[in-house]
Amino acid sequence: MGYTHWKGQVLNSSELHELYEGLKLNNVNKYDYVLTGYTRDASFLATVVDIVQELKQQNSSLVYVCDPVMGDKWNGEGSMYVPEELLPVYREKVVPVADIITPNQFEAELLSGKKIHSQEEALAVMDVLHSMGPDTVVITSSDLPSPRGSDYLIALGSQRIRRPDGSTVTERIRVEMHKVDAVFVGTGDLFAAMLLAWTHKHPNNLKVACEKTVSAMHHVLQRTIRCAKAQAGKGQKPSSAQLELRMVQSKRDIENPEIVVQATVL
Repeated sequence: MGYTHWKGQVLNSSELHELYEGLKLNNVNKYDYVLTGYTRDASFLATVVDIVQELKQQNSSLVYVCDPVMGDKWNGEGSMYVPEELLPVYREKVVPVADIITPNQFEAELLSGKKIHSQEEALAVMDVLHSMGPDTVVITSSDLPSPRGSDYLIALGSQRIRRPDGSTVTERIRVEMHKVDAVFVGTGDLFAAMLLAWTHKHPNNLKVACEKTVSAMHHVLQRTIRCAKAQAGKGQKPSSAQLELRMVQSKRDIENPEIVVQATVL
């Protein structure tokens, strides 16, 4: 999975707190969006929650997008690649303050405490996650079978929209994406960032936001695999370095993706 070695420092909770105090002192702590992803430290996560709550006091319409990175499934078996002590922090503190969450199937099962074996069970899990706080839940990948065959991956989304009279309506969608036979680093980060951008543009249309997000992802990954194979040479497997996402080269596809993936409203 990705690179064998990494070096450098990991920001800890006291350093994050200190950075935020600096932003406050300079009166630059007014944000519209906060996006968080991979972390291995429970106290760091708790500090993130404190900061998000304070930022929401500054701006009540701030949207917090959380990618609850905890683990994944390999060959049908799920395993966590962060310490298990993070799960209760996500469940009890992070998810309740999040507006949009982007778990994979395994992470959605961990957060809800329920297993997913069918689309109906996935929808029920998303309802549990809604009840914990977030109005938008996207299960970014699943091992549910696609009617289009084993080359396709199913993602599911659910958005709770609040009407002016106080009632809510829930829109649910399914997206089927063609699998790419390569291991990339950063696809989850890209998905969460793109979903943030497209839900900003289409706040009450999860179908369009997901179509644009997944289509942009498709263009970036296809360009990356083409370039990586060309660099590796005929018959050679591309290295992690050659499979770096071609983000800059995909600028136009990110800004205005041609829609190549259609979402189904359920």
